[in-house]
Amino acid sequence: MFCTLLGLDGETVLNEDRLKLMTSIGMFEKKEGKKIFPICRFFRSDYIGKHILRAFLGFSFCWLLGTALVILYKAEDILSSLNFNEIEGFGKMYVGSYLAGLTVYLLITYWVYWKRYEYASRGMKVYVAKLKRLEKRYEMQGKTGQGGRKA
Repeated sequence: MFCTLLGLDGETVLNEDRLKLMTSIGMFEKKEGKKIFPICRFFRSDYIGKHILRAFLGFSFCWLLGTALVILYKAEDILSSLNFNEIEGFGKMYVGSYLAGLTVYLLITYWVYWKRYEYASRGMKVYVAKLKRLEKRYEMQGKTGQGGRKA
């Protein structure tokens, strides 16, 4: 009734509704698409596992690089005191601190990429819901016999 008071027929309202929906979908794709679509190609375990592997390799490489720098910086001190007990204690401390740092870093990596995956999956559900709503608008227009063209 409100549409007839304004002089709008059902086809115009449907077209405006579809246009708003398509604009909303387009804006969503532009803003969120770069983040969401690549993530949703993976299963959660594959996505998180890939990033944990990258984090492990990156952390290990940086740890070895840092170790090489420390050894080169303190080479004279290390060579002057070649006491086996001190080297053994240092080795245990080195491995323990590596494992502790690696554990903390991998837990943080797991949490961050789990959150990113959850955000992307929620966004994808919104995107699919909008697409289904747009499809229903097209079906509704087809059932009512309105082809979108005037004869």
